[in-house]
Amino acid sequence: MNRLVVPLALLAFLLASCAGDRKQAEDAADGPSSRRITPADVQDAVPVSEPLARYGNHSPYTVLGKTYTVLPTSKGYNERGIASWYGSKFHGRRTSSGEPYDMHLATAAHKRLPLPTYAEVTNLDNGRKMIVKINDRGPFHEDRIIDLSYAAAIKLGVDQTGTARVDVRAINVDTPKRSAVKVADGTFLQVGAFSKRKTADDLAGIMLAEQVKPVTVQKSRGLYKVWIGPYASEAEIEASMRRVVELGYERPHRVSR
Repeated sequence: MNRLVVPLALLAFLLASCAGDRKQAEDAADGPSSRRITPADVQDAVPVSEPLARYGNHSPYTVLGKTYTVLPTSKGYNERGIASWYGSKFHGRRTSSGEPYDMHLATAAHKRLPLPTYAEVTNLDNGRKMIVKINDRGPFHEDRIIDLSYAAAIKLGVDQTGTARVDVRAINVDTPKRSAVKVADGTFLQVGAFSKRKTADDLAGIMLAEQVKPVTVQKSRGLYKVWIGPYASEAEIEASMRRVVELGYERPHRVSR
């Protein structure tokens, strides 16, 4: 298979242009999700060992005349500053790392940390804390150190205030504690529910073709429901959720048998 080779200078230009577009969009109106979300609905990101993203780690890079340097490693990173959040304006767009931005997942943007980096964010104004996956660049405002996804902002209570004082501590993914957390027997993810069996079968076929399995179609209350699983740990659930979102579908929710 022939591969397209992109010159490094061109790649840097494209990445900088993308970041510049984001900076301009940051200054435009943004908003919350049309879906009602409570703090209890938001799950922490599960730290897993991942290679550096193919995109978004070029260093140095320049956005609107200011140059930023990506840190060689996230180990030992701990900083306090101001957090903001971004939502519907960016939902569905590609992040700097190449992953689609899902405002309903626990993710964040950072100017200097390698992509991806997992970090624990603590709201110093109310004591709330959570784990996020940093997979995007920004915020390109001088007084802010991290841009939270809308879901993360909900969990930390930043959605109401717009900004908040936070502590950001990178997590060493060599020993991810949450990845070994067990889940109850018979835990599945529901990818979709349909009134027609064929529609459910078609979606199940797509999941199988993309190696998202095991997959079954369950009939309940007049609906044909597409389930994947069962799962034994939080890490497996997080990986499958991420894969389904990457395929362009809504984030699946947990169900049990």
